[in-house]
Amino acid sequence: MSPINRRALLTAAGATALSGLAACDEQTLKTVQARLNPTQATGGAGAGAAAPAGNAVAEAGATSAVSETVRMPSEPWTYARFNTAMEASERPHTLSEAQFNEVQTRKPAAIERIRVYLDSRFGAHDPNVVRAFESVPRDFYHYAYASDESTAYQAYEADPKPWAIGHGSVLSDYLGQAYMTQLAAPKPTDVTLEIGTGSGFQSSLLSRIVRDSYTIEIIQPIGQAVGKIFDPLGYDNVHSRVGDGYFGWPEVTEGFDTIMLTCVAQYAPPELFRQLKPGGKLIIPIGQPFRRGQVLYVYTKDADGRVRSRRDVGVFFIPMTGAMQTQARPA
Repeated sequence: MSPINRRALLTAAGATALSGLAACDEQTLKTVQARLNPTQATGGAGAGAAAPAGNAVAEAGATSAVSETVRMPSEPWTYARFNTAMEASERPHTLSEAQFNEVQTRKPAAIERIRVYLDSRFGAHDPNVVRAFESVPRDFYHYAYASDESTAYQAYEADPKPWAIGHGSVLSDYLGQAYMTQLAAPKPTDVTLEIGTGSGFQSSLLSRIVRDSYTIEIIQPIGQAVGKIFDPLGYDNVHSRVGDGYFGWPEVTEGFDTIMLTCVAQYAPPELFRQLKPGGKLIIPIGQPFRRGQVLYVYTKDADGRVRSRRDVGVFFIPMTGAMQTQARPA
């Protein structure tokens, strides 16, 4: 493998920074737009039949133990482990061992891109964020659910971009996911909530750092299928459900340290502020569906319950649907 050119990576990272973060490419947006009917409460981070809020695929289990360090895998990620995990998650694949091994050779360069990118955006990367990326096998999350086939051969691409995973949903590009993870500043005692599970990668990434990672997906076939991928990896602190993320996860009565939306909303849902702990952070893209000009906002709740906001960076995400399309905007 050729040596990594940090100067070239920094230049590429700078270009990405100038263009903002993107969760979906133009072609996927066109596909999603064609499938969406904006008059119906369908989709969550894309399209599909919306299950009622609270309809759980996997209810939260016992509270996970706090880990003082990033949860690293107990054994190497091998082709045999990949096969076992794919079978356990009920997802067929045709990836050969040679293809699997070739994918793994691209991972070190992708991890270095993440380091350089975070250095350029934050001044320094969070080592825990980088270690979390090292611990999670991204190739396992490259899957086309509509056609029921693995696309693991696409993982760790040199030019990071979003990938369609079917039913109008996407696996976001890994630099954007790294940015949002470091922006959240996750800690070992945290409880997090992601709205828009998609591939499951973002919630898995957070789970390697935080105490418990909750995630909600409104696209039923995606939520049901992705809900099966965490256990085969031993990610017992990921709790997933099918439902409308507009209402959050009120059964988690302690609330959340971080709530992160991976779909663009037209405004911040009031219920999410209620479920945010004092000192907590709501990270949410706000803007109009399928239009440029979307902005990532960071809301923080003070100890006295006062909420403050700031604009962060320009983004481009597929839309939050369901109640977001039918509920009147709060006064």
